[in-house]
Amino acid sequence: MQPIQLFELASRQAQWLAVRQNVVAGNIANANTPHYASKDIKPFDSVMKETGFQLASTNPAHFTSGPLSNQITETSLIDDGEVQQSGNSVEIEKELMKSGEVKRDYELNTGLVKSFHRMMLMVVRK
Repeated sequence: MQPIQLFELASRQAQWLAVRQNVVAGNIANANTPHYASKDIKPFDSVMKETGFQLASTNPAHFTSGPLSNQITETSLIDDGEVQQSGNSVEIEKELMKSGEVKRDYELNTGLVKSFHRMMLMVVRK
């Protein structure tokens, strides 16, 4: 039987989400700073690739690292965003959307851990 690593994975994602929220908050705080370039961190998918965790595909219809992964590209924040008159590249709307994504992902993370914990407790009690 393989060890259950869901809790470790959820912990890593929670740490990643905390760092991303700090970066987004820094971008919002510096929205009026002249020549400030907005920042973001690497996507969690790339962090997953570095850890050695492998997600299993139990159905051929599940997404894998096949042809869809080649279509995903990363763009530079300065090339993607508009530069303000002050030379600042922070777009408040995008930063607020990122903050909402972090909140949603964190709620999903904690909800999954809570449900998985309840399932484990039900198995142990029987």
